[in-house]
Amino acid sequence: MSPEGKWRLAKQGLRLAGGVVIAALLGWGGWLVVASLREDAHALPAVARATPMKLPELHTDGVLDHAWLARTLGLPKQVSLLELDLHELRGRLLADPQVASAALMREFPDRLIVRLTERTPVARVMTDWQGQKRPMLVARDGVLYAGTGYEPAVIETLPWLDGVKLTPEEGRLRPIAGMDVVADLLGRARLEAEHLYMNWSIVSLAHLELDRRIEVRTRDGIVIQFSTTDGFFRQLVKLNYIMDELTARAPGARATIDLSLGQDVPVMVFPTDPALAEKERPVVPATPRPQAFPGTFETRSTPTLFSLPPQPPKRSNREF
Repeated sequence: MSPEGKWRLAKQGLRLAGGVVIAALLGWGGWLVVASLREDAHALPAVARATPMKLPELHTDGVLDHAWLARTLGLPKQVSLLELDLHELRGRLLADPQVASAALMREFPDRLIVRLTERTPVARVMTDWQGQKRPMLVARDGVLYAGTGYEPAVIETLPWLDGVKLTPEEGRLRPIAGMDVVADLLGRARLEAEHLYMNWSIVSLAHLELDRRIEVRTRDGIVIQFSTTDGFFRQLVKLNYIMDELTARAPGARATIDLSLGQDVPVMVFPTDPALAEKERPVVPATPRPQAFPGTFETRSTPTLFSLPPQPPKRSNREF
């Protein structure tokens, strides 16, 4: 290549490099200006600082609304965007345990954008906190909160927790340990066996830490033991099969079902009171039908023990 060609090529390279450097400097300078304006309320002229902001824009994945946002932020009327302390406002939002994360962003001249991630309740618990008893919601991470914006019908579907120790910690109640495992069971039951889940009233964590068991009590007197070391889906299949059998053979009877022992599932059946059964329930037959579980099953005051056959449980006719 001739010397003139080399010089032209070098000039082109220099021009390209210079353009890249200038663009980078402009971008960096613009970023510094924006960052300065966001943090320093005196960085803009007085006319910009005097522009009142619009109502904050709320984006959330939960149920909190603009009324809650206005109460929580507590912004004065006619406040300008540059007068806001975003760090303090974020702290106000996070002071409500229903809020898992919060981000605030200013868009000049007058927009404040708030983005929230909310906790979702999986259960309820009755608390004795600050001198008063009141129900609180419990999220998957064990955090307790009062709950704002939920439909009452949704809350009524949540089971109550029992066997938990509530400990104050820094002005709040300490999160309940093990709730992630409990949430897995409840979520699986709600998804795969909603007809069973909707009858669950109380979930006890009394044996969770030491025995790795979760106890569920239904509204009609059935007590169920789940193991946290076995798959919840497999246990729900067994439970569905057993509940079908109990409904057919002993409608209205109370029972305890232990799913924590593996393939064999001990079931203790306590027939209903004869007087109550006469009024409200069909009479329980004194002898089992041929297709029932192996072993005896009699109507008497003492419970009877029987278990599932060793082969895999049959599929129920229920929609599962």
